[in-house]
Amino acid sequence: MTAFPGHPSFGQLLGNAQLSGPPRWIYVTRRFTTLLATLNITSDQLEDGNRKLRGVIASLNRAYWDSDSETDNGIPIGSWGKRTRVRPPRDIDVLFPLPAAVYHCFEQRSGNRQSQLLQEVKEHLEDTYPATRMRGDGQVVLIPFNTYAVEVVPAFALTDGSYFVCDANGGGQYKSVYPHAELAALDAADTAMNGNVRKLTRIMKQWQRYCDVPIKSFHIEALVKETLRRFDYGRKDEFWFDWLVRDVLAHLISRSNGTFVMPSSTEMVALGNAWLSKAETAYQRALKACEYERANYNVLAGEEWQKIFGTAVPRMVT
Repeated sequence: MTAFPGHPSFGQLLGNAQLSGPPRWIYVTRRFTTLLATLNITSDQLEDGNRKLRGVIASLNRAYWDSDSETDNGIPIGSWGKRTRVRPPRDIDVLFPLPAAVYHCFEQRSGNRQSQLLQEVKEHLEDTYPATRMRGDGQVVLIPFNTYAVEVVPAFALTDGSYFVCDANGGGQYKSVYPHAELAALDAADTAMNGNVRKLTRIMKQWQRYCDVPIKSFHIEALVKETLRRFDYGRKDEFWFDWLVRDVLAHLISRSNGTFVMPSSTEMVALGNAWLSKAETAYQRALKACEYERANYNVLAGEEWQKIFGTAVPRMVT
């Protein structure tokens, strides 16, 4: 049987069963395909989110672009735009470019212009949703709908394909973001890794949620991309996902207090280490789960995975 890191295929295991004992890892594929299916949002949740998104975009188009369009100008970002959302969705982020004239108008003001702009966007949205208590601070206007929130990021398009977005903190400033470049980088990495970047990102976001891990989702995405490139099995199917979860956690631990660069940007992002102890705990559990999976200890493996992902991952598969 092939030794680490050459994790054998299930077909090889079956073919060699007479020579090297019974097949191993027989539950991994079904366990992780079930987990991924459980993390998919439902069609009702998708329609609910898209309906809220269309309503918000139409409201802002009426206010700023003299249009009733439910799609023009709105750019879904974050997990909704990147298709890395998990069930149940927590929020929907949308970047909304405003006319350049609005920027120049606010530049004539004094004080925290970014905070003032967020308040104006909030007031326009309140015309459409008068019963919804919103707030505008930091970089977004938060609309807390009854199922999940929409976070609006007012922006101004720049000639290089990036956008200025508000940051009302520290007296107010604008910062550049590159949503199209981020999505293109994710798409390229996901294609190169046979769809595994999005799959593993969604799986690790379930760990983030279930274990209340203080790490940002786009940090997880960046570290998943880094991990998968390191292994020749990074683009293989769910049969390898026990190892890949383990390896993502190991790589995360190794990157404590590290940095990475945002796509098409010189912005250095600090990873910090507030999440480190929870990553170390999850890694030790993943090590146990991998050993149990290898030995086909179905329930024992499932119990260890549930300590990381909750009941979204099955305790026992058949």
